[in-house]
Amino acid sequence: MTDQRLRQAIKGQYHAALAMLGEAIRLCPEELWTVGSDQRTFWQLSYHAVYAAQMYMEQNLEAFVPWEGDRDDIAGLEIGPEILPYTKDEVLRAWERVVSLVDTKIDALDLETLDSGFSWYPGFPKLDHVLLSIRHVQEHAGQLRDRLYEAGLDPHWISRGQEPTRGWNS
Repeated sequence: MTDQRLRQAIKGQYHAALAMLGEAIRLCPEELWTVGSDQRTFWQLSYHAVYAAQMYMEQNLEAFVPWEGDRDDIAGLEIGPEILPYTKDEVLRAWERVVSLVDTKIDALDLETLDSGFSWYPGFPKLDHVLLSIRHVQEHAGQLRDRLYEAGLDPHWISRGQEPTRGWNS
């Protein structure tokens, strides 16, 4: 497989995972936005996934610059419920920024290095880290989509890029 083909596949799957996350955020009813247990409200999961997606598209932590609306120390899932939630519009603005960065950031990565660039993933090759990041976005998109299903909403499955499709059981 050529480097270019590999990067195209990675970008396509990043875009698909982010599109599913974005759709979940857009579909979230206002009454569900601040609901959740164990400090994992809809808005917290949404923001955490968006923040981490942008951070992990960098070669290393030192290269990461959060979006202009970031508030220190609330990207993790361990924050308390007393924190003022981001609005849906704020999270969508951060999400749009991340989506706009995917192609450029993936093209710039050194996928051959054996260092993830993040101390909490020691000895983790960068290519593996990129795949882990896509899985991370999809994990949280899935959590959010389950909440939407429970609320009677039916988000689309997105296979590649940003084109909604219906799965095998549609």
